[in-house]
Amino acid sequence: MSTAPVSIKFKWGLSPSDPEQKPVLFVGQGSHLSALSWQDVRFKLEPRISEETWRRGLDVASPGEICELWPRGVALGVLPPRRSRHAAPSRSHALSKLIKTAIRSTGDEFVVLVCRKRDVLASAVAIARAIPLYSARSGPGALQAPPPTSPAPAPARRTLTVEISIAQDDSDSGDEEDAAVEPALLERALSADELRTLQEVADATRLAARLTDTPANLMDVDAFIEEACKVAKELDIAEPTIIRGEELKERGMGGIYGVGKAAARPPALVVLSYMAPGATETVAWVGKGIVYDTGGLSIKARTAMVGMKGDCGGAAAVLGAFSAMVRAGPLVNLHAVLCLAENAVGPNATRPDDIHQLYSGRTVEINNTDAEGRLVLSDGVVYAQRDLKADTIVDVATLTGAQGTATGKYHAAIVSNNARLERRCERAGRRAGDLAHALPFAPELHFAEFSSAVADMKNSVADRNNAQPSCAALFVLAHLGFDFPGAWLHVDMAAPAHCGERATGYGVALLTVLFGAQTRSRLLKALSPDH
Repeated sequence: MSTAPVSIKFKWGLSPSDPEQKPVLFVGQGSHLSALSWQDVRFKLEPRISEETWRRGLDVASPGEICELWPRGVALGVLPPRRSRHAAPSRSHALSKLIKTAIRSTGDEFVVLVCRKRDVLASAVAIARAIPLYSARSGPGALQAPPPTSPAPAPARRTLTVEISIAQDDSDSGDEEDAAVEPALLERALSADELRTLQEVADATRLAARLTDTPANLMDVDAFIEEACKVAKELDIAEPTIIRGEELKERGMGGIYGVGKAAARPPALVVLSYMAPGATETVAWVGKGIVYDTGGLSIKARTAMVGMKGDCGGAAAVLGAFSAMVRAGPLVNLHAVLCLAENAVGPNATRPDDIHQLYSGRTVEINNTDAEGRLVLSDGVVYAQRDLKADTIVDVATLTGAQGTATGKYHAAIVSNNARLERRCERAGRRAGDLAHALPFAPELHFAEFSSAVADMKNSVADRNNAQPSCAALFVLAHLGFDFPGAWLHVDMAAPAHCGERATGYGVALLTVLFGAQTRSRLLKALSPDH
């Protein structure tokens, strides 16, 4: 890979620059951009742009579009003025689209982000996910290979500097959370600690997207484990616990073992842990990490298999969120449980009709080898409960195609045994820009879909028209036990994990904001739905 990734740096306040040398995009809601005085912006525009041109641009710019004020040098991006109560106040999805349209392919450049402080984290993440890290493009001159004795020069690294101007906080329409805003979110400044949080969450989002974007011939189980070990080393925590291959079978983890045993690289359960001094609560995040999903012997159709490198998006999100959360200083014991496997076809592949015993001790009759994610997650959540003694367990997965039908491309589908945790997750999603919407939690109505004549349950529903995403979640909870006394949350992010052919890093911002009150980060505490 010879194309250089773009480095993104966040700063508070504007610095002088010449748009002829470093292009600049001003982006924000129209009212916030119009509130900027000429003195606020002139040193990023002169001598190329006059005050008259700046004001005229503000008048004619259309929401959702890019308006160029100086060719290839200065542009305005205006976010939609209105949003519905189930969308993010930051307009983060519109912001990502504007950034993708406006950012160029060569040289350093600036984005001036104008937003309320309460929207700054979601906006920073939206910018980060618009500029992915992974690329295998060869770049210019690929047909002229360098002589064997002289290595090709490394391409110059580009930097996108995001300069943040905090707008006056105004009321937003149709959301009760506007009624009570933390004082820290009404300030017109960003501290060094808050900027550090923005940078860490944005970088972790890009990490999750990179892991998800990288194809399975490069990001196999071995490589994913290496990434987890690298994160642990960067965080200066203990090396991950790795349970792998035949050891999974010996320890009774028939879910992960059964899914991954046909692959060239053996499956693994990988656990990263941070033990907070004096903590009395333990939180575990469990991520589905299917590095490639052929569907197994219930093989996917040719067109349905394309893109299945992204079936590790849940584990990627958990790893990224763990990295950002530990840097923010958790006040709880925190574990990231990565359930890694390749669902491959081969002589050792699980067959429909096979019966596996999972870590819970419950037996599962396999009636669809393409419903593999719930099998690995079930082993993961039981490990979180039994071995890690977690009080709160969140599983995150690209689990069902039906999720997109149920809640669409932008909202993850969530199911929980705890009404308060469910409400907090929805609220955190709006604040983080990783939207989430609750599905029915009704085991007495839905779990019968897994009835088996010969085992404790089947792994796929009898009626695909009966709340598939809710049923898949209940399969996982069944292994914890429907009487599990702790709080459990299931996040099915199959659709929002991707935008087009690119991963979004969905889940990093959601988890860090959802548990923000349990960190030392001032910004995450203020954004947390607990406040």
